Amino acid sequence: MTPLEDLPVHVEDIEQATRLVEGTIEKTPIAHSRALERKIGSPVHFKCENLQRSGSFKVRGAYNRIAQLSDADKASGVVAASAGNHAQGVALAASKLGITARIYMPQGAALPKIAATQDHGAEVILHGDTVDEALAEAQRYADETGAVFVHPFDNKHIIAGQGTLGAEIIEQVPDVDTIITGVGGGGLLAGVAVAAKSHEARTGKKIRVIGVQAEHAAAYPPSLAADALVPLKKVSTIADGIAVGRPGQMPFSIIKELVDDVVTVSEDDLARALIFLIERNKLVVEPAGAVGVAALMNGKLNEKFGNLGSTVCLLSGGNIDPMLMLKVIQRGLSAAGRYLTVKIMLTDHPGELRDISRIISECDANVTGVDHTRVGGSLSMGDVSITIDMETKGEEHSNEVLQALEAEGFTPMVVG
Repeated sequence: MTPLEDLPVHVEDIEQATRLVEGTIEKTPIAHSRALERKIGSPVHFKCENLQRSGSFKVRGAYNRIAQLSDADKASGVVAASAGNHAQGVALAASKLGITARIYMPQGAALPKIAATQDHGAEVILHGDTVDEALAEAQRYADETGAVFVHPFDNKHIIAGQGTLGAEIIEQVPDVDTIITGVGGGGLLAGVAVAAKSHEARTGKKIRVIGVQAEHAAAYPPSLAADALVPLKKVSTIADGIAVGRPGQMPFSIIKELVDDVVTVSEDDLARALIFLIERNKLVVEPAGAVGVAALMNGKLNEKFGNLGSTVCLLSGGNIDPMLMLKVIQRGLSAAGRYLTVKIMLTDHPGELRDISRIISECDANVTGVDHTRVGGSLSMGDVSITIDMETKGEEHSNEVLQALEAEGFTPMVVG
């Protein structure tokens, strides 16, 4: 392992950032999750950065970066690019410091994140289909106008600002053994790792640090394996806050030396985690903020490391579009076997839909929607396609419904 003093960000940078952001950011609470503790067999706490000002941790790094600009740079204004959380963090920090801000966001950015960024006084420009395209345009604008480009993760002051979270976690949970956080470009994971491993070096108290990425936006595992930045050809995930196709050079240089592992989770894992956080912990968290919970729930970390000890899982943000939440809840319920959609091909005879309704009722499932179609490219004359949405009580109950339909001669196809 590279000595801590050889890394581009040091614990002293984090300590300075802690003093600088005091009074601007909230010291967010720690919540104990008894339900998750029972599941993994060791204490689990959530660091609730979803309750942070601007709705995510990003304001920490943004404020630390912008507050240290020279008067001349402040007068030039700042420019940034983001799918939403960094945008809001930069907009809020610039507003607090009386600086103009221009933010580039991808065309598909969530409307609530766009509106929140504008509410903080920033000018929002929609550009490109990905964060990487928006980043390139923001850099071009900075080069052309002299505005200061505030990178979301590849900057020393940004990383140090995010590292204040690691210092807070250690202060709030002194016996922490494992810290788990999501990873996009890597600024948060790098900052937390510097704080944790510096504490370990000073005290001898071992702290494991684990990063988590969505499996279809996971540039770190191949990059770490190659010991070089490996950009992804395609990024596709509901976790827009960590949908980054290329790691940052500076975060990567820290993560490869200090972080114990970077793992991935599926989209279904994410959906289940969001449902769990809402139902069992009464916490609204965006998909990027729930990846750590998803990794704990799918059991892969226990399989790899055994007992994780006292664990803190960082809920990095809560800025979720209500329309996305609706889709994620439905997907999460489906993944948990509590929402079942089936498609059944029938002949167009009276009474068949009645028989299907009877079977579902006898199985004590609740129909929430029916789509009855007589025309379509795959339908022959006299055929009917019926799609039925229903609430079920879990995977076993869903299987009972399917078996009951099959027992009476129907051929249900599970959709979704």
